[in-house]
Amino acid sequence: MPLGWLLLFCCGVFMTGGISLLHGQWGAPAVAQSTNVQKQEDQVIRDFTLPKAPSEAPVYRPAPPVEEAPAQSDPESTPAPVTSTPAPAKAAAKPSSALKKAPASQYVLEFNRSPIVGNRLRLQGTYAETQLAFTRPRNWNLQSARALIRFQHSPALLASRSNLTVRVNGTSVGSTPLNRKQSQIGQILVEIPTNLIQDTNDIAIVAQQNVDSKCSNPADPALWTEVLPDSKLLFDYQPQPVPLDLSRFPYPFFDNLSLDPNRLAYVRPATMSETWLTAMGRFQAAMGRLADFRPLDTRFVKGVEDLEWNDRLVILGTPAEQPLLKSLKLPFAVSGNQIIDGAKNALPGDVGVLMLAATPKGGNPILVVTGNGAEGVSKAAQFLVQPKNRRIASGQAVLVDSLDDVSTPAARQWERAIPDANEFKLSALRGADQEPFQDTTVRGASAPLVELNFRALPDDHFTRGSSMELVYSYSPQVNPRTSAIEVLLDGVVVGGKRLTSDTGATRESVNVNLPENLITPTSKLAVAFRLSAREQGQCGVVTDQQLWGTVHANDTRFKLKRDQSVQLPDLKLLQVGYPFAAPQDLSGTAIVVPDSPSETELLTMLAFSERLGRLSQAESVKLDVYTAGSLPDNVRQSRNLVGVGTRDKFPFNEAFTTKQGFSLGSAFSRLWNQQKIQTLPDKGGVIKEVMSPWNGNRTLLALSGQQASGLNTVKDILNKDPWFFQVKGDTVLISANSQATSDFDPDAYQLEFLQQEPQRRIAKMNLLATTSRFLQDNWFLLPTGIVTVCLLLYGIVQLYIKRLEGEKP
Repeated sequence: MPLGWLLLFCCGVFMTGGISLLHGQWGAPAVAQSTNVQKQEDQVIRDFTLPKAPSEAPVYRPAPPVEEAPAQSDPESTPAPVTSTPAPAKAAAKPSSALKKAPASQYVLEFNRSPIVGNRLRLQGTYAETQLAFTRPRNWNLQSARALIRFQHSPALLASRSNLTVRVNGTSVGSTPLNRKQSQIGQILVEIPTNLIQDTNDIAIVAQQNVDSKCSNPADPALWTEVLPDSKLLFDYQPQPVPLDLSRFPYPFFDNLSLDPNRLAYVRPATMSETWLTAMGRFQAAMGRLADFRPLDTRFVKGVEDLEWNDRLVILGTPAEQPLLKSLKLPFAVSGNQIIDGAKNALPGDVGVLMLAATPKGGNPILVVTGNGAEGVSKAAQFLVQPKNRRIASGQAVLVDSLDDVSTPAARQWERAIPDANEFKLSALRGADQEPFQDTTVRGASAPLVELNFRALPDDHFTRGSSMELVYSYSPQVNPRTSAIEVLLDGVVVGGKRLTSDTGATRESVNVNLPENLITPTSKLAVAFRLSAREQGQCGVVTDQQLWGTVHANDTRFKLKRDQSVQLPDLKLLQVGYPFAAPQDLSGTAIVVPDSPSETELLTMLAFSERLGRLSQAESVKLDVYTAGSLPDNVRQSRNLVGVGTRDKFPFNEAFTTKQGFSLGSAFSRLWNQQKIQTLPDKGGVIKEVMSPWNGNRTLLALSGQQASGLNTVKDILNKDPWFFQVKGDTVLISANSQATSDFDPDAYQLEFLQQEPQRRIAKMNLLATTSRFLQDNWFLLPTGIVTVCLLLYGIVQLYIKRLEGEKP
């Protein structure tokens, strides 16, 4: 018995030791990890004591647009005063509930705001349809929606068999017969149920037209209806307050659903440092990327009192640079030009601070990008321009202690262009929605094109032999005699094949040659199914919805023959951002402004930064902005440079001292080749590109003018797509028409294009490709070379013959 107790005691000791040993092996790391986390938390709490959270988040209360009251004309004669005693006034009636619920504002969206409308939308044939897209802003509480459609139609239409139907998001909301006489203008006002309106919408107008009670020829020119450009959509809505939170950024500072241009207002500090200039340039480039094709208005204000309707205020800089911060109600207080934490301690200078606020009445949101030092301001701005960082933001304030450096993409890695590889699948390209292309099916005898971007890289040079293997399927019941598939590049047919089977086919293929001269940085590739039904319909009406064609993205392949070669300077390449957007994070470009830039020069710098943002896609922005006196030599020698300023303050005189081409001189002089003139006044702007004097493989872009008004025209060209996408040559001379009533007026600006600077070929090719390219560019030397070689061979042969003759006895 004592022996049993002894054994039991020993087993207990052994098990206890084992458990302790296991705990020492497995539990120690957990304790250490917990201790490390606790130390990290203590470090954060010790360094940055957060202020007491505000009871309510700042709220942005957007006001309805301010409508200017029409000017009242003075009465022709003053009426005699009324001398009769008025009746006692009745007690004021209490406002009814209907009045209380009345919408606060009405928005009128006219059709002529869309560039596709022009003078009219024409509907031709027995059945015709046209569509327009529109959005609903995020802060709208929609009360009612109506569509006022004004139209006129052919007087030959048969009223009993012709009508106009309005659809919203696929649902019919109204219809009217086409029964007006002598093409009189008619109109229809239809109510749109508010539950049909989504964030993105489309309104379709469908016309069914006949001129005969039995049969109408769809090609009859008398079958027409035109929707007039003064048709409109009318929205009654109440603006909703928007609690400000960084988790929703960029909203409300940029709303991709807004029906009006987004408006940014910046506060300009008294002294501008390189940090402020660079942060501004990067932030504006990031906003340009978000805007893409949408308009964005930018201006400077002195304070909150200068803000207008729909302005979004951005204050960037340290408290010393932006004294306005002291007057705002912010999550982190500002004391003595320092941002302090909850313990009244100043934050370190390398910590960035992002804060949200609103104007006293809440009519304008405010974004504060600040820090107690230049490094902190840079971190805060960089946090906003890097999507992977700003996704984790939340609340009304964010402290940015550290940021991961985003690697620079390769110079030929452009998301919106074709891949750098010479062989790739169709699924590697992107459609109009910027999403990877997938299998796509279209239906009908008039099937829409299967269209996608086929943008070459800007420095691509294509040679013969590029091809596309298109894999497709099509439905049964097609007419093999009249059905075909076509491939188009920018509207030019480059190949096709007849659809030979009336029972349909699955994954057939056709090999199409891609002409090297048609592939450009702005090309679009389209596949067209020309489908005809096997049986003709009655009265020209064909049942065609059973006809379909499919393009297979993962099976369709491209094989390209190209090398890397480009000639500079060439402003036409600026339309796609080259060379300033290579790499796409803009790290290869530096913008230089005068030492004391004016407001116009700053706005021009922001306009170019925004344009580069619109033309690039990357996970970061690394654009740098310098003043003329602070530009480092290594940056001058290694990057593409952009100079901004009026001629008297322009940072690079080298751009206007070239022996050839156009240049601006002193005293309002203009020089071109051997000509010299003086103008008074000179209100024109100049965009000029030359090869960089400090690096033969880089370019120097000049954005200038003799006066601020001339530089302002350069800014306008950069901001407005219809004008920017016209630039070409190496020099653009811009003059504005002060009488123009609209920016879209074709006479608003006059552009003159010059090509005088010597071009330089920048290429990365092997010896064979280099030789071939040299012979192509200098073909006139080929006959001379052949004759020279023949004469040389002839001379060698003659010498050999003479030597042989001399050796004979």
